Amino acid sequence: MRRKKMFDFLKKKKEEKAPVDNGVLYPAAEGRLLNIEDVPDEVFSKKMMGDGYAVEPSANTFYSPCDGKVSLIPETLHAVGITADTGAEVLIHIGMDTVNLKGEGFTAKVKEGDVVKAGDPLVEADLDAIRDKVPSTITPVIITNIDEYDIVSLDLEGDRSTPCLQYKKK
Repeated sequence: MRRKKMFDFLKKKKEEKAPVDNGVLYPAAEGRLLNIEDVPDEVFSKKMMGDGYAVEPSANTFYSPCDGKVSLIPETLHAVGITADTGAEVLIHIGMDTVNLKGEGFTAKVKEGDVVKAGDPLVEADLDAIRDKVPSTITPVIITNIDEYDIVSLDLEGDRSTPCLQYKKK
């Protein structure tokens, strides 16, 4: 018995996945992809919270743009934060001033701590019900710890099956 304990250090330990230096984001919803500068709110368009892209949604489901872990889902359900497997902190902010709706028109499909894969549903938003109550349903998808990453490329012509943003660790 003692011998077994003595040599336990030789056994391979389960390694946690170390963050990788490069990553991609997929479109977070069906719809037209936009430059972040085109978001009708200066907090996003001037990149005060981070850099990324936006989508003008044409359907009610919002999806994870990357593999990671849900790190934030406020009671108002208007946003979702994901810590990507790369270490990037990704924020999906559904529409402008939607926090004021206090969750009306939103249904969460995940909770904080859930592990998600790119393409997993995060939130359902009844766009028809909220569209007249907010300035815009344009949805920014940003890397909030952008000081740690460089955006390598942005492709606004693809669909949900292909990455629209590539980034790398600085």
